Parts: sequence; C-alpha cells; structure tokens
Amino acid sequence: MTPGLRIAVQMEELYWDGAFAIARRLRAQRPEVDLSQVTLNMIYNWVVALPEFKDDPDLANDELLGAIYQEWYEESQPL
Repeated sequence: MTPGLRIAVQMEELYWDGAFAIARRLRAQRPEVDLSQVTLNMIYNWVVALPEFKDDPDLANDELLGAIYQEWYEESQPL
C-alpha cells in the first residue's frame, strides 16, 4: 500500500429486519462465542452497541432476536 493512502470502508447500516447482516457482523466481532451460552438479551445488547446499528432499539422483540440467533447459528455450522 502506498504510504499515506487511506482506504475508506463504509460499513453497512444495520436494521432489525436485516437478521442475516446483523448475524454476520456479530459473528465477525465475536468469533469465540459459544452460541449455546448466548441469550436473546445478550444478542440485544451486542446489536444495539454496534456502531453501524441505526434502528430504534425499542422495536426489538423475541422474534427478531431469535431470527438473528438462528442466522448466526446457521452461519457458524459447516455443511
């Protein structure tokens, strides 16, 4: 890379309806997590702490959080 050259990486904005994108971001941020120990409350706290999360935290519900968990689980299991 050329000295002084900076590459701008624009992070995708995340919203509750993007369970797959959120799950991929959480998986990348927390690769060591044992999903059998993860609660929906933990997922909620991790999601709203993501700098690229732009949705209303009050819109969260068990269905949305469960969808994020399911996507994360499926992404972490090899075929």
